[in-house]
Amino acid sequence: MDYRSRFADDDMDFLFDAMLTLKDKGDCYRLFEDLCTIKELKDMAQRLKVAKMLRNDKPYHEISEETHMSTATISRINKALNYGSEGYALVLDRMTNKKQ
Repeated sequence: MDYRSRFADDDMDFLFDAMLTLKDKGDCYRLFEDLCTIKELKDMAQRLKVAKMLRNDKPYHEISEETHMSTATISRINKALNYGSEGYALVLDRMTNKKQ
């Protein structure tokens, strides 16, 4: 199924087309270090980690203690995980299947 975001535009399409050219972690590090601040990268990585922890049924207080993220942010990630566009589920499922 082809998903079309309500935020889609030519600039976003160009960005994602660029990401789809990345072949390995080295390529990812190169592009993302140029594209984002270290804080932005760390925040995105931490959000994905929290999504994984939520899918593994970790309680909010444990996630907050481990990640130092507020429970409000954890709640927003949980909302996206359960009611969003299924992006977290898509990548987490693919990563799990790749390891098996």
